[in-house]
Amino acid sequence: MATMIRSKLSSAATSVSNKSQAKVSGMFARMGFQAATDEEAVGFAHCDDLDMEHRQGLQMDILKTEVPAGDVPAEGDIHYQRDGTGPPPSDSKDEGLCSELSSVGKPKITAWEAGWNVTNAIQGMFVLGLPYAILHGGYLGLFLIIFAAVVCCYTGKILIACLYEENEDGETVRVRDTYVDIANACCAPRFPKLGGRIVNVAQIIELVMTCILYVVVSGNLMYNSFPTLPVSQKSWSIIATAVLLPCAFLKTLKSVSKFSLLCTLAHFVINVLVIAYCLSRARDWAWDKVKFYIDVKKFPISIGIIVFSYTSQIFLPSLEGNMQTPKEFHCMMNWTHIAACILKGLFALVAYLTWADETKEVITDNLPSTIRAVVNIFLVSKALLSYPLPFFAAVEVLEKSLFQEGSRALFPNCYGGDGRIKSWGLALRCALVIFTLLMAIYVPHFALLMGLTGSLTGAGLCFLLPSLFHLKLMWRKLLWHHVFFDVAIFVIGSICSVSGFVHSLEGLIEAFKYNVED
Repeated sequence: MATMIRSKLSSAATSVSNKSQAKVSGMFARMGFQAATDEEAVGFAHCDDLDMEHRQGLQMDILKTEVPAGDVPAEGDIHYQRDGTGPPPSDSKDEGLCSELSSVGKPKITAWEAGWNVTNAIQGMFVLGLPYAILHGGYLGLFLIIFAAVVCCYTGKILIACLYEENEDGETVRVRDTYVDIANACCAPRFPKLGGRIVNVAQIIELVMTCILYVVVSGNLMYNSFPTLPVSQKSWSIIATAVLLPCAFLKTLKSVSKFSLLCTLAHFVINVLVIAYCLSRARDWAWDKVKFYIDVKKFPISIGIIVFSYTSQIFLPSLEGNMQTPKEFHCMMNWTHIAACILKGLFALVAYLTWADETKEVITDNLPSTIRAVVNIFLVSKALLSYPLPFFAAVEVLEKSLFQEGSRALFPNCYGGDGRIKSWGLALRCALVIFTLLMAIYVPHFALLMGLTGSLTGAGLCFLLPSLFHLKLMWRKLLWHHVFFDVAIFVIGSICSVSGFVHSLEGLIEAFKYNVED
């Protein structure tokens, strides 16, 4: 009797399980997938997580957590590997399924959309500092705008070339995914992680300095827009930081990314307004002020400003990997940098001709008071809405490098078991926001900060490292003129980087001492 009862219960349970599996299979069939077996369930779960993160705008790869030798990882025990230094994907069935579905579900972008992203990176609000570079460089400054465009276009292409290698059949295949992967490959096998660390440090410095520049420009623009108010530039920077403090609570950029297109369009309109005003004063242009001489002390700072306005190499590998036709990448780089070169050169020259020796660090400060306030308020809004993007990226790199590397992490994980950030982790985020404020208060010089960043990380990521990596990884396949170009770019980039860094640092130290004493 007991045997019959157990048999009926088992049969009923099996029937319910089969019906449940049939419903799940039907659901996947309606979504365009085949019915999932028990062995494939984990793969679908992994793909759900990947799809969720992709829809939130985060470009991450989901890899299995490292475990000690001999231990078996628990099902679903995964972590996000953002720097591309993790183990290669496994050939297991569930991960193969996930990889296949993620590649299908991940929308690809066209060459025009990729070009739009590159244009946003190299045509941002930091072009407002280019007329100041012409002030100290004259025609040589214009030449550098063209030269930097050519070099950055070339190094972007050779950086992508480092992602590929030929297989046994002679076919070119993509074997790396990120800038960090390339750096690690160059330092392997003796120092397999050193290259990635260097790139991450450079990336963090550039992102944090970008945040500082947004605070500086916000305080500067507001102070010059309302000079009659009893509010100093430092006070405006504090007000701007108070508005930005909620950035410490960001979990994703989904809510912020909605403003990206609006900010870009607003900045385009502002550039048009500035150029239109300059053209209205074309009769008074001071052509005699544009000369071939350079200010030896300040021109190296101008080099950093120009280089910083072209920085986009750090995200080019990800961009090329998401293109529908990667073969169109070279053509896309050509027309985006040609357009950027023409627009930047015209903007810088026209603005300088209008104000000549009175050209200020942020060119909108030269506008008449009647329209300056309106234009600057739009620029401040763009700066405040742009701040969360580099801030969130910097936080992600810091958290991944210092708090989320498992047994290799220097500090305890800043996230709890439920995925929520711990209170001390939130305090560190707030401290990073406050740090950007302190830097903006004690060194409130847009041109000096921009020049320092461009000379240090901009030249390194755009000039030095791509040419060095290209020589290291592609040495046997390079023609003599490619070797010549790479060596020349490395040497010239090193000289410009050191010179600009030294002069920018001297200016920043003087400004810091003055503000501390004040």
